[in-house]
Amino acid sequence: MAETTAPSAIVPFRIDVPQAQLDDLRTRLDLTRWPDELPGAGWDYGTSLPYLKTLAEYWRTGYDWRKHEARINEIPQFRTEIDGAQVHFLHVRSPEPDAMPLILTHGWPGSVVEFLELIGPLSDPRAHGGDPADAFHVVVPAIPGFGFSGPTRDQGWNASRVARAWHTLMGRLGYERYGAQGGDLGAIITPTLARLEPEALIGIHLNAASVGFIPLGPVSDEFKAQLSEKDLARLDKIAWFTNEGFGYNKLQSTRPQTLAYSLSDSPVGQLAWIAEKFKEWTHPSAELPEDAVGRDTLLTNVMFYWLTGTGGSSARMYYENTHHLDWFPATPGTVPTGVANFHEDPAIRRWAEDLNNITHWNEYEQGGHFAALEAPQQLLDDVREFFRTLR
Repeated sequence: MAETTAPSAIVPFRIDVPQAQLDDLRTRLDLTRWPDELPGAGWDYGTSLPYLKTLAEYWRTGYDWRKHEARINEIPQFRTEIDGAQVHFLHVRSPEPDAMPLILTHGWPGSVVEFLELIGPLSDPRAHGGDPADAFHVVVPAIPGFGFSGPTRDQGWNASRVARAWHTLMGRLGYERYGAQGGDLGAIITPTLARLEPEALIGIHLNAASVGFIPLGPVSDEFKAQLSEKDLARLDKIAWFTNEGFGYNKLQSTRPQTLAYSLSDSPVGQLAWIAEKFKEWTHPSAELPEDAVGRDTLLTNVMFYWLTGTGGSSARMYYENTHHLDWFPATPGTVPTGVANFHEDPAIRRWAEDLNNITHWNEYEQGGHFAALEAPQQLLDDVREFFRTLR
């Protein structure tokens, strides 16, 4: 009789994409049916046609997936079944015996690719010119429905279900108490985790924080009177975003299945859907997305969606969060919370203090929404600074 693997087993994992998938991608790129574009439209109507053609051509002829696959496979990876989902995660134990366990959660349209360059300095600061006292055991899971943790097979994968899965994962790894860091969706999942398991969380650190850290509607004149000019400008930015930049959210929150057909069938469609956000959400000094994060990094991140067919299932998390609000912060969090607010982040400390135990807050003029890719050293330093006070 063949041996079976227990559902709770942690199994080593290695990315090994069949060549047929790569050949299919190239064929689809060859056969792209391009839309028209209005003269002089630029990025005003969405992803620029000339830019996307250039990027897609590089993807077809210049980008080397095998090189990046090999680089990622140098990092220990595993899968384990949690609540019916196959969770893919990177896990690097620090050589320092007193290292703090730390789970890092990506967002959308990101992936574990966001954290690749931070894993070494976080887990082994001694080898990267840092203080060994700042060491972490690093766990980087892919959210169920994203990348090699997807697609999900059942409904209900919202922030609270992911948070419970993360606590289960950390327990399986032997980490009873741990820290957590996240941005974007990770900055929703991480505070949810802290509210569900406050005794297990040493502290949480966030960037690209939104719900619980920004107003989601009009605010009173009395509240505005407490704000700095920078925070008042953030209110204007939030208002602009909810009017002009929220289309992706509304679609993914209401009709993700309709979107899934295009994202699953057309690599250029998937590329355009993600590239637009890397254009809009990175630091404004970057004229093009690749000026902020680099072509290969952008495409490797897109490959985590394309190769796994998870454009649709990742979008479903927006639907689940919108329709199942058990994660929405109703009471103040008690776990010590640190925030690194980068240039494009609109979090407002005065608002955040009512719902979170803010013990650390730094403002940065560098970077944008994808801080781990745009300003990795600043984010690394901020994470170290925050958790240094909790060791």
